[in-house]
Amino acid sequence: MHAFEYASPTTKEDAVKLLNVDGAAVLAGGTDLLSLMKDNLVEVKRMVNLKSIQELTGISYDGTSGLKIGAMATLSDIESSSAIQENYPGLSQAVDGIRSRQIKNMGTAAGDLCQRPRCWFYRNGFGLLAMHEGKSLVTAGDNRYHAILGNQGPAYFVNPSSLAPPLIALGAKLTLLGPSGERQVTLESFYRIPSTTGEKEYGLADDEIITDIFLPVAENVENATYEVRQKEALDWPFATASVALSMNSNKVHSAQIVLGHVAPIPWVSTHAATQMNGKRLNDNGAIERAAVEAVKEAKALSRNEYKIQLARVAVKRALLRASGKEV
Repeated sequence: MHAFEYASPTTKEDAVKLLNVDGAAVLAGGTDLLSLMKDNLVEVKRMVNLKSIQELTGISYDGTSGLKIGAMATLSDIESSSAIQENYPGLSQAVDGIRSRQIKNMGTAAGDLCQRPRCWFYRNGFGLLAMHEGKSLVTAGDNRYHAILGNQGPAYFVNPSSLAPPLIALGAKLTLLGPSGERQVTLESFYRIPSTTGEKEYGLADDEIITDIFLPVAENVENATYEVRQKEALDWPFATASVALSMNSNKVHSAQIVLGHVAPIPWVSTHAATQMNGKRLNDNGAIERAAVEAVKEAKALSRNEYKIQLARVAVKRALLRASGKEV
């Protein structure tokens, strides 16, 4: 690990000012950044610690305006929030899937959204797109955990965030702060599929920080998350699905279905969601059609065809969970 400057500002404005040099990096929980530094995947010249900025912490809920999660709120804070448990169970279920108590205690909300892909080609120094001599190492190599959607190339990694799918399904927005002031973006638009070397997979400038995450009131919104994983110990799932169903009496007025760990971005399946519109929440036929539609455009690589079936199951079981059935 190379030597670097260390700064610990107490205001978000000072933090942004400190990011105005090449090689500056934000330290939130550090559970990903420090690993990247140790593996020489990033070289940090100035580390800007956000842990002393009190206004970036905490979770607040108002039944009229909604939920505000500070960027530095820990995963444990989210897990223990009664407001989230009662109103946004899909988010609670996603945090429950993170089985490391150490990561829950240290990892932050914004850090989870901005963690880099777990693709082993990237983690072994071959770059985000894993190209060598103009060819993809992923398509010719071990791609069993890689993308089945949005993988037309050259990006084949999967987005690793646990929180992003339920937050997107629930209509989350981010507040970003940079030298020009604050701006607000939808979390869905925050992510992108890079097409050239040097592009990042999310839309945060080098001199910007996330200050908070906002969710609208989830009144009459049934929501749930379901993960398909190999083991209960700490690991990333094969596929996840988060659903949010806005109800009009006993029928679905509108639906959001978002898949995780199957594409370079959290994958919003509008075609699957339309299968639920106007249907009863417990309509098994509509649930089955939505699950099939969610993976209709999936394209397997040489070793990950199994993920198509697992993603379909995740969507079906997330919808069943939202309807109140045990899965």
